[in-house]
Amino acid sequence: MKKNEHQSSILVRQRSREQLYKEGKALRDPCPRASHADWKPPADRVDSIEILEASNKERLPELIPVRYGRMIPSPFVFYRGAAAIMAADLAHTPATGIRVQCCGDAHLMNFGAFATPERREIFDINDFDETLPAPWEWDV
Repeated sequence: MKKNEHQSSILVRQRSREQLYKEGKALRDPCPRASHADWKPPADRVDSIEILEASNKERLPELIPVRYGRMIPSPFVFYRGAAAIMAADLAHTPATGIRVQCCGDAHLMNFGAFATPERREIFDINDFDETLPAPWEWDV
């Protein structure tokens, strides 16, 4: 296949900024922003301690007490170490269907500059210890 033949076989659909805005706004119809304020724990909610214990299965056993020790000081640091609980709580909430590699810890100190294989510099998140593919709403 010649180069031009290959290039012409790839269909690139370019949409205007207005079209992209309209498509994005339409995603909110089944998932309005206000719907995220209506969360209530389901009757069959799994116990948070059970979720934490299950998340320890692939961890080094000698570091689990260190993890728990770091989670004790405040609710904020507890939830920083409890991504599995957050995921379980949010699993049945409204979502647009847009999926991302969700971090849940996207504060300024978890970003940095990196070199790409093409020797370009990019700025991106650098803390991937508790990430998972998830709806983008979970990471906002």
